[in-house]
Amino acid sequence: MKQLAAITLAGMLGITSFTCQAGGGSEMAPAHQYEHTLQTISLTQGEALLAQPGVLFFDVNTLELWAEGFIPGAIFFNVSNWKELLPEAKDTVMVFYCANRLCNASEIAAHEVIKLGYTNVMQMHDGIYGWRLSGRPTEKP
Repeated sequence: MKQLAAITLAGMLGITSFTCQAGGGSEMAPAHQYEHTLQTISLTQGEALLAQPGVLFFDVNTLELWAEGFIPGAIFFNVSNWKELLPEAKDTVMVFYCANRLCNASEIAAHEVIKLGYTNVMQMHDGIYGWRLSGRPTEKP
C-alpha cells in the first residue's frame, strides 16, 4: 500500500526520472560571480571579533527579525542610506550577517561594501539563528 501511495504521489508531482528537466539545454552557472573572494567566518571567530574594540557588526536582516534580537552592538544595515553607516577608514574590520546559511542578504551587502574599497570585510554565514541557537547573547532594540 505504501508503494502505491508513493507511486501515485510521484505521478501527481510529475516525477518521472532523476534528471533535471528545468534547464534550457545549457550548463548551469552560479547566480552571482564576483571579482573578489569573501572571507566567511564561524560563530566562534565572530565571538572573538566581537570582543575586539573597533570591529563593526552589521545585521542585514529584516526589521522584524532585528527586533527579535541581534548581536550586541550590531548596526541594523537593511536601510536605504546604508552607505552612511560605513566607517571612514577603509581598513575597518566589518562582519556582516543575516538569518542563516540560506539567507544571502549579508553576502550581497558584504560584496557591495568590498566594491566600495573596504578591505577587511567578512561574512558570518551562520547568522543570527546560529548565534542564538549556540546560546550566545543578543540585544533587543
